[in-house]
Amino acid sequence: ENVQGEEQKTLDILSNEIFMHMNAVGGAYAGMASEEMEDVRPVHSAVDGKYLLLFDPLDGSSNIDVNISVGTIFSILRLPEGASSIAEAAFLQKGVKQIAAGYAIYGSSTMLVLTTGSGVNGFTLDQSIGMFMLTHPNMTIPADTQEFAINASRSRHWEPPVRRYVDECLAGTEGPRGKNFNMRWVASMVAEVHRILCRGGVFMYPADAENQAKGGKLRLMYEANPMAFIIEQAGGAASTGRGRILDIAPTKLHQRVPVILGSRNEVTRIAGYHAEYDAGRG
Repeated sequence: ENVQGEEQKTLDILSNEIFMHMNAVGGAYAGMASEEMEDVRPVHSAVDGKYLLLFDPLDGSSNIDVNISVGTIFSILRLPEGASSIAEAAFLQKGVKQIAAGYAIYGSSTMLVLTTGSGVNGFTLDQSIGMFMLTHPNMTIPADTQEFAINASRSRHWEPPVRRYVDECLAGTEGPRGKNFNMRWVASMVAEVHRILCRGGVFMYPADAENQAKGGKLRLMYEANPMAFIIEQAGGAASTGRGRILDIAPTKLHQRVPVILGSRNEVTRIAGYHAEYDAGRG
């Protein structure tokens, strides 16, 4: 098991080791933190490293055996000025402090999607030359959508505002939304976010009765923050349902949070349903 209490597959361990090794060279990073490791790891060879790297080495690894897309998610922060040691506190920065974030998706093609705070670009690996080529410049998410992604097997645990939103979508043209929606679920956040970047949609892993004691399901530092940064830079929105993900002040390295992200108007609607419920009106 990893520090999250999740079963580790062989590729989880190998991916973590490879990512650590490859990013320890070059001298850019003073330290790294991984979803698969309990503690931060100083990069002793980089005495002048100015950045911190956080990553999920293999997102969606439960899909490996059935050949569904998996990926790698990463976030880059500046090493705080005056940091005397590479300790957990240096990494506990709000998502708005990220200077870059991205993911690689390993599917029918290998793609790298990246933001440095000035929009989102997608690059595809050209195996003949071993380089990533810009194939998806200025990726943007439409404000409206007719697709949503959520794990419906957890519906018995959902809070009322989430149930309200999903029920309205499922009601289709006969319901209050007056249009039909399609539901998706891949069980790979990278695959879900990539689809949303390409054609719109909303992804939800909300707080529910079963995961609320832990704060949610997805990790703030390794999954929620980098994906929220990418989504916002593409014109979408990312929320816990009760606040902007990038504004959360982290209190621990492996903190979990609810995640609702994607097409801006849908995320705004879902957040509004949470506000109405909390005010006793929904």
